[in-house]
Amino acid sequence: MIYVSSSCIRSSSIKDSIETLVQLGYLNIELSGGTRPYDELERDLLSLQDAHGINYLCHNYFPPPSKDFVLNVASLDEEISELSVNHVLNAIKLSQKLGADKFAFHAGFRINIPLAQIGKRIEKQALFELQPCIDRFKTNLSKIRNAFPDMDLYVENNVVSQVNFDSFESTDPFFLTNTSDLELISPFKPLVDVAHLKVSCNTLGLDLKEQLCHFFDLTDYVHVSDNNGFADQNMGIDPKGTLIDHLKTQNWKSKTVTLEVYSGSDDIQSSYNTISNLLGES
Repeated sequence: MIYVSSSCIRSSSIKDSIETLVQLGYLNIELSGGTRPYDELERDLLSLQDAHGINYLCHNYFPPPSKDFVLNVASLDEEISELSVNHVLNAIKLSQKLGADKFAFHAGFRINIPLAQIGKRIEKQALFELQPCIDRFKTNLSKIRNAFPDMDLYVENNVVSQVNFDSFESTDPFFLTNTSDLELISPFKPLVDVAHLKVSCNTLGLDLKEQLCHFFDLTDYVHVSDNNGFADQNMGIDPKGTLIDHLKTQNWKSKTVTLEVYSGSDDIQSSYNTISNLLGES
Protein backbone atom coordinates (compact mmCIF):
# COMPACT_ATOMS: atom_id res chain seq x y z
CA MET A 1 0.00 0.00 0.00
CA ILE A 2 1.26 3.48 -0.88
CA TYR A 3 0.71 6.47 1.40
CA VAL A 4 1.45 10.12 0.67
CA SER A 5 2.86 12.26 3.47
CA SER A 6 0.82 15.26 4.57
CA SER A 7 4.12 17.17 4.51
CA CYS A 8 3.99 17.02 0.71
CA ILE A 9 1.41 19.81 0.95
CA ARG A 10 2.72 22.96 2.59
CA SER A 11 0.09 24.29 4.98
CA SER A 12 -0.13 25.37 8.60
CA SER A 13 -3.38 23.38 8.92
CA ILE A 14 -3.44 19.59 8.70
CA LYS A 15 -7.07 19.83 7.57
CA ASP A 16 -6.03 21.87 4.52
CA SER A 17 -3.20 19.46 3.69
CA ILE A 18 -5.53 16.47 3.85
CA GLU A 19 -8.24 18.13 1.78
CA THR A 20 -5.70 19.00 -0.91
CA LEU A 21 -4.39 15.42 -1.03
CA VAL A 22 -7.95 14.09 -1.26
CA GLN A 23 -8.63 16.45 -4.17
CA LEU A 24 -5.53 15.05 -5.87
CA GLY A 25 -6.94 11.55 -5.44
CA TYR A 26 -4.88 10.25 -2.49
CA LEU A 27 -6.79 8.54 0.31
CA ASN A 28 -3.87 6.83 2.05
CA ILE A 29 -2.27 9.66 4.01
CA GLU A 30 0.60 9.62 6.47
CA LEU A 31 0.22 12.49 8.94
CA SER A 32 3.58 14.13 9.56
CA GLY A 33 5.16 17.37 10.76
CA GLY A 34 4.87 20.90 9.46
CA THR A 35 1.42 21.97 10.66
CA ARG A 36 0.22 23.77 13.79
CA PRO A 37 -1.81 22.37 16.70
CA TYR A 38 -5.40 23.45 17.30
CA ASP A 39 -8.27 22.29 19.53
CA GLU A 40 -10.39 20.65 16.83
CA LEU A 41 -7.55 18.72 15.17
CA GLU A 42 -8.61 15.23 16.23
CA ARG A 43 -12.25 15.94 15.43
CA ASP A 44 -11.31 17.16 11.95
CA LEU A 45 -9.19 14.06 11.29
CA LEU A 46 -12.05 11.75 12.19
CA SER A 47 -14.59 13.81 10.24
CA LEU A 48 -12.43 13.78 7.09
CA GLN A 49 -11.82 10.07 7.52
CA ASP A 50 -15.56 9.37 7.71
CA ALA A 51 -16.33 11.63 4.75
CA HIS A 52 -13.69 10.24 2.37
CA GLY A 53 -12.71 6.80 3.63
CA ILE A 54 -9.13 7.86 4.40
CA ASN A 55 -6.53 5.43 5.70
CA TYR A 56 -4.24 7.23 8.12
CA LEU A 57 -0.81 6.63 9.57
CA CYS A 58 0.77 9.00 12.08
CA HIS A 59 4.49 9.64 11.90
CA ASN A 60 7.20 11.03 14.19
CA TYR A 61 6.29 14.67 14.99
CA PHE A 62 2.54 14.27 14.56
CA PRO A 63 0.30 15.35 16.19
CA PRO A 64 2.09 18.72 16.48
CA PRO A 65 2.87 19.50 20.13
CA SER A 66 1.61 22.67 21.77
CA LYS A 67 5.21 23.90 22.09
CA ASP A 68 7.80 23.09 19.43
CA PHE A 69 10.81 21.01 20.37
CA VAL A 70 13.18 18.61 18.59
CA LEU A 71 12.11 15.05 19.31
CA ASN A 72 15.05 12.99 20.58
CA VAL A 73 14.39 9.77 22.49
CA ALA A 74 18.12 9.42 23.24
CA SER A 75 18.61 12.86 24.79
CA LEU A 76 20.38 13.10 28.13
CA ASP A 77 18.51 16.34 28.74
CA GLU A 78 15.78 15.15 31.11
CA GLU A 79 13.16 17.58 29.82
CA ILE A 80 13.74 16.71 26.15
CA SER A 81 13.79 13.01 26.94
CA GLU A 82 10.48 13.17 28.81
CA LEU A 83 8.86 15.39 26.18
CA SER A 84 9.98 12.98 23.45
CA VAL A 85 8.66 9.85 25.13
CA ASN A 86 5.34 11.48 26.04
CA HIS A 87 4.95 12.76 22.49
CA VAL A 88 5.49 9.29 21.04
CA LEU A 89 3.03 7.74 23.51
CA ASN A 90 0.38 10.33 22.65
CA ALA A 91 0.99 9.84 18.93
CA ILE A 92 0.48 6.10 19.27
CA LYS A 93 -2.78 6.68 21.16
CA LEU A 94 -3.98 8.91 18.32
CA SER A 95 -2.85 6.32 15.78
CA GLN A 96 -5.06 3.76 17.46
CA LYS A 97 -8.05 6.12 17.46
CA LEU A 98 -7.55 6.63 13.71
CA GLY A 99 -7.36 2.90 13.04
CA ALA A 100 -3.65 2.88 12.11
CA ASP A 101 -1.77 -0.38 12.60
CA LYS A 102 1.77 1.05 12.87
CA PHE A 103 3.72 4.05 14.08
CA ALA A 104 7.30 5.14 13.43
CA PHE A 105 9.57 7.79 14.91
CA HIS A 106 13.15 8.86 14.26
CA ALA A 107 16.13 7.29 15.97
CA GLY A 108 17.77 9.36 18.67
CA PHE A 109 21.01 11.29 18.55
CA ARG A 110 23.87 12.54 20.71
CA ILE A 111 23.02 16.25 20.67
CA ASN A 112 20.11 18.58 21.28
CA ILE A 113 19.52 20.15 17.87
CA PRO A 114 18.40 23.80 18.01
CA LEU A 115 15.02 24.26 16.35
CA ALA A 116 16.44 26.81 13.90
CA GLN A 117 19.03 24.28 12.68
CA ILE A 118 16.69 21.37 11.85
CA GLY A 119 17.34 20.26 8.28
CA LYS A 120 20.32 22.61 8.00
CA ARG A 121 23.97 22.77 9.02
CA ILE A 122 24.18 22.02 12.72
CA GLU A 123 26.77 24.09 14.52
CA LYS A 124 29.32 22.10 16.47
CA GLN A 125 28.46 21.44 20.10
CA ALA A 126 29.56 18.97 22.75
CA LEU A 127 28.23 15.46 22.15
CA PHE A 128 26.46 13.49 24.84
CA GLU A 129 28.67 10.68 26.13
CA LEU A 130 28.09 7.66 23.90
CA GLN A 131 27.22 4.88 26.33
CA PRO A 132 24.86 6.90 28.58
CA CYS A 133 23.15 8.13 25.41
CA ILE A 134 22.75 4.57 24.12
CA ASP A 135 21.42 3.51 27.52
CA ARG A 136 18.86 6.35 27.52
CA PHE A 137 17.82 5.45 23.97
CA LYS A 138 17.26 1.80 24.88
CA THR A 139 15.45 2.68 28.12
CA ASN A 140 13.04 4.99 26.34
CA LEU A 141 12.41 2.46 23.58
CA SER A 142 11.54 -0.08 26.27
CA LYS A 143 9.10 2.35 27.92
CA ILE A 144 7.34 2.87 24.60
CA ARG A 145 7.26 -0.83 23.73
CA ASN A 146 5.96 -1.80 27.18
CA ALA A 147 3.17 0.78 26.94
CA PHE A 148 2.00 -0.57 23.57
CA PRO A 149 3.06 -4.22 23.30
CA ASP A 150 0.60 -5.01 20.50
CA MET A 151 1.31 -2.06 18.18
CA ASP A 152 3.70 -2.39 15.23
CA LEU A 153 6.42 0.12 16.14
CA TYR A 154 9.33 1.25 13.98
CA VAL A 155 12.41 3.44 14.32
CA GLU A 156 13.42 5.45 11.25
CA ASN A 157 17.02 5.81 10.13
CA ASN A 158 18.52 9.26 10.55
CA VAL A 159 20.42 11.13 7.86
CA VAL A 160 23.97 12.44 8.24
CA SER A 161 25.05 14.92 5.57
CA GLN A 162 28.66 15.68 4.72
CA VAL A 163 28.18 19.20 6.11
CA ASN A 164 27.11 17.90 9.53
CA PHE A 165 29.69 15.11 9.51
CA ASP A 166 32.33 17.79 8.99
CA SER A 167 30.80 20.00 11.70
CA PHE A 168 31.43 17.23 14.21
CA GLU A 169 34.92 16.47 12.91
CA SER A 170 34.05 13.20 11.18
CA THR A 171 31.99 11.90 14.10
CA ASP A 172 28.43 10.82 13.35
CA PRO A 173 26.20 12.42 16.03
CA PHE A 174 23.12 10.44 14.96
CA PHE A 175 22.04 6.88 15.68
CA LEU A 176 20.88 4.53 12.93
CA THR A 177 22.29 6.31 9.90
CA ASN A 178 23.28 2.86 8.63
CA THR A 179 22.88 -0.81 9.47
CA SER A 180 25.66 -0.87 12.08
CA ASP A 181 23.24 0.53 14.69
CA LEU A 182 20.38 -1.89 14.06
CA GLU A 183 21.03 -3.75 17.31
CA LEU A 184 20.23 -0.55 19.23
CA ILE A 185 16.57 -0.56 18.21
CA SER A 186 15.72 -4.22 18.92
CA PRO A 187 12.93 -5.37 19.23
CA PHE A 188 11.62 -2.50 17.09
CA LYS A 189 11.71 -2.85 13.33
CA PRO A 190 13.48 -0.22 11.23
CA LEU A 191 11.58 2.11 8.96
CA VAL A 192 14.01 2.65 6.11
CA ASP A 193 14.00 6.10 4.52
CA VAL A 194 15.82 5.44 1.27
CA ALA A 195 16.61 9.12 0.70
CA HIS A 196 18.16 9.42 4.17
CA LEU A 197 20.19 6.32 3.45
CA LYS A 198 21.38 7.65 0.09
CA VAL A 199 22.86 10.74 1.74
CA SER A 200 24.30 8.87 4.72
CA CYS A 201 25.99 6.27 2.51
CA ASN A 202 27.53 9.02 0.40
CA THR A 203 28.82 10.75 3.54
CA LEU A 204 30.12 7.62 5.25
CA GLY A 205 31.50 5.90 2.15
CA LEU A 206 29.11 2.94 2.38
CA ASP A 207 27.61 0.85 -0.41
CA LEU A 208 24.02 2.01 -0.89
CA LYS A 209 22.75 -1.17 -2.54
CA GLU A 210 24.21 -3.34 0.22
CA GLN A 211 22.71 -1.12 2.93
CA LEU A 212 19.31 -1.09 1.22
CA CYS A 213 19.27 -4.87 0.93
CA HIS A 214 19.99 -5.25 4.65
CA PHE A 215 17.26 -2.82 5.67
CA PHE A 216 14.71 -4.22 3.22
CA ASP A 217 15.24 -7.73 4.59
CA LEU A 218 14.27 -6.49 8.06
CA THR A 219 11.30 -4.22 7.40
CA ASP A 220 7.97 -3.85 5.65
CA TYR A 221 7.85 -0.04 5.99
CA VAL A 222 9.67 2.30 3.58
CA HIS A 223 9.85 6.07 3.02
CA VAL A 224 10.68 7.19 -0.51
CA SER A 225 11.99 10.39 -2.08
CA ASP A 226 15.17 11.35 -3.93
CA ASN A 227 18.02 13.84 -3.62
CA ASN A 228 21.46 14.74 -4.95
CA GLY A 229 23.24 12.50 -2.46
CA PHE A 230 24.48 15.43 -0.36
CA ALA A 231 21.32 16.69 1.38
CA ASP A 232 17.81 15.41 2.09
CA GLN A 233 15.84 17.34 -0.56
CA ASN A 234 12.54 15.40 -0.76
CA MET A 235 12.56 15.37 -4.54
CA GLY A 236 10.56 13.07 -6.80
CA ILE A 237 12.15 9.82 -7.93
CA ASP A 238 14.51 10.47 -10.82
CA PRO A 239 13.62 7.80 -13.44
CA LYS A 240 17.19 7.98 -14.75
CA GLY A 241 18.94 8.27 -11.39
CA THR A 242 21.02 5.78 -9.46
CA LEU A 243 18.46 5.44 -6.66
CA ILE A 244 15.76 3.92 -8.86
CA ASP A 245 18.27 1.39 -10.19
CA HIS A 246 18.94 0.26 -6.62
CA LEU A 247 15.26 0.25 -5.70
CA LYS A 248 14.43 -2.02 -8.63
CA THR A 249 16.67 -4.72 -7.13
CA GLN A 250 14.85 -4.79 -3.77
CA ASN A 251 12.04 -7.03 -2.56
CA TRP A 252 8.92 -4.86 -2.39
CA LYS A 253 6.49 -7.64 -1.48
CA SER A 254 4.02 -6.61 1.25
CA LYS A 255 5.72 -3.28 1.86
CA THR A 256 3.96 -0.19 3.22
CA VAL A 257 5.44 2.78 1.37
CA THR A 258 5.12 6.50 2.06
CA LEU A 259 6.06 9.13 -0.50
CA GLU A 260 7.75 12.18 1.01
CA VAL A 261 7.98 14.22 -2.18
CA TYR A 262 7.81 17.98 -1.64
CA SER A 263 8.59 19.11 -5.21
CA GLY A 264 5.02 19.40 -6.49
CA SER A 265 1.97 17.36 -7.47
CA ASP A 266 3.44 16.18 -10.78
CA ASP A 267 6.45 14.70 -9.01
CA ILE A 268 4.20 13.08 -6.41
CA GLN A 269 2.14 11.39 -9.11
CA SER A 270 5.18 10.34 -11.13
CA SER A 271 6.82 8.85 -8.02
CA TYR A 272 3.52 7.18 -7.09
CA ASN A 273 3.40 5.50 -10.49
CA THR A 274 7.02 4.38 -10.18
CA ILE A 275 6.49 2.80 -6.77
CA SER A 276 3.20 1.23 -7.92
CA ASN A 277 5.20 -0.56 -10.61
CA LEU A 278 7.70 -1.81 -8.04
CA LEU A 279 4.89 -3.07 -5.83
CA GLY A 280 3.12 -4.67 -8.76
CA GLU A 281 -0.02 -2.59 -8.16
CA SER A 282 -0.25 -0.89 -11.57
